[in-house]
Amino acid sequence: MTKASSQKASRRQFLRQGGRWAAAAAAPYLIPGGVLAAGGLPGANDRIGLAGIGIGRQGSGDLARAVASKLVHFVAVADVNLPRAKQIAKKYGGHACQNYRELLDRKDIDAVITATPDHWRAIVCIHCCQSGKDVYAEKPLSLTIHEGRQMVAAARKYQRIFQVGSQQRSMAVNRAACAYVREGKLGKITEVVAHNYPSPWQCALPAQPVPAGLDWNRWCGPTPLVSYNADLYAPRGRPGWISFRPYSGGEMTGWGAHGLDQVQWALGMDDSGPVEVWTEGPRFDPPTYSAPESLDRGDRLCSVPTVFFRYACGIVMKLTTGREGGAVFLGEKGKIDLSRDNVKSNPKGIAEEITAGLHRGRNAEMAHMRNWLECIKTRAKPVADVEIGHRSATVCHLGNIARWSGRRLRWDPVAEAFPDDAEANQLLDRPRRKPYGLPAVWDLGPPLPPGEGRGEGD
Repeated sequence: MTKASSQKASRRQFLRQGGRWAAAAAAPYLIPGGVLAAGGLPGANDRIGLAGIGIGRQGSGDLARAVASKLVHFVAVADVNLPRAKQIAKKYGGHACQNYRELLDRKDIDAVITATPDHWRAIVCIHCCQSGKDVYAEKPLSLTIHEGRQMVAAARKYQRIFQVGSQQRSMAVNRAACAYVREGKLGKITEVVAHNYPSPWQCALPAQPVPAGLDWNRWCGPTPLVSYNADLYAPRGRPGWISFRPYSGGEMTGWGAHGLDQVQWALGMDDSGPVEVWTEGPRFDPPTYSAPESLDRGDRLCSVPTVFFRYACGIVMKLTTGREGGAVFLGEKGKIDLSRDNVKSNPKGIAEEITAGLHRGRNAEMAHMRNWLECIKTRAKPVADVEIGHRSATVCHLGNIARWSGRRLRWDPVAEAFPDDAEANQLLDRPRRKPYGLPAVWDLGPPLPPGEGRGEGD
């Protein structure tokens, strides 16, 4: 092959070799000039072949932002709700299917956006990594701490670009405020006050007819097979699966994945976490919803007891009066009240210093998606890399485990275990219904050729 012809090797060919091109994946990759279309953009055959898996309420926005990029070519979508998948495929001009495994062997798919319910996310993401696909996964990253670590292991083994949908990482105000705290400009932090996120409760909603085209057995997947109910299937309905323990960690991992992520970022804990967690107050007593009703009763009952975290540096964080999606940082030189794209302070001049010169009002969701797409080209880590998403979700899971156990727990953020509590360690993961198993770290072999992917029961 001549030098000129080798320079014309397609970018997609590079992506498919990700599992074998370890050295190349570690360095920036530039699209060769010979394959660029007019205006310096990739030609049609060199755009990122994109698919969606589990594209509903949140995923539809993610997918729309990605498809709007001229770097992307939409290929296909998979959803257990086949009529919904067909609507999306018709809108963007691609293929629709019900079983996402059909997409993973396709050579024209380079990357996947997935916004499945939490109980499916780890299985889907690990299979995507094994198939050599880069991943954009919604938050919270995982249903359990063990799942999160497995997802990191898969992304690293197959050298995938894995972005977590923690969009506040792409907001200028949040980035500047967290840097201000992390760089010591607020002085020594004496306390962190975050929002009191409720833990999940139990579901016993009555059976309803399964809508045509919805594979309800597959939706339940690794969780016990239960009767369909519209207010279980909805993410946030009356009350929706986000509030029920088999499928989610409640708003502790829902909104908490945003707010506690900001604490991790500000404290410089992106690769670590707290060393102790405990509760104070009434015993945790979650209700069981046997009929559709609002969140109010469940949120009230599952917001106690109060959860506390201690970091190795001595900083204590309590979940009480902070706003959703942020936290209050109390330091020697003042107080910062951080929320989504907004910061207040006492004295007032601190917030003015943080926001001086920032370009505000930009579409952070679009910027977050663009960061992922650009990192697919350069092979650099995205702003909300899978390790970051895992560590932030872990703090949320620890809050739930503290409520469930009712004990003061020591946590080892290196071993990711409770060093002296075997019972609490049982809560690091959950049972899974066969055949929807989760591949173990030691089972993460090299990517397999098309048509030879592992089944759902491994």
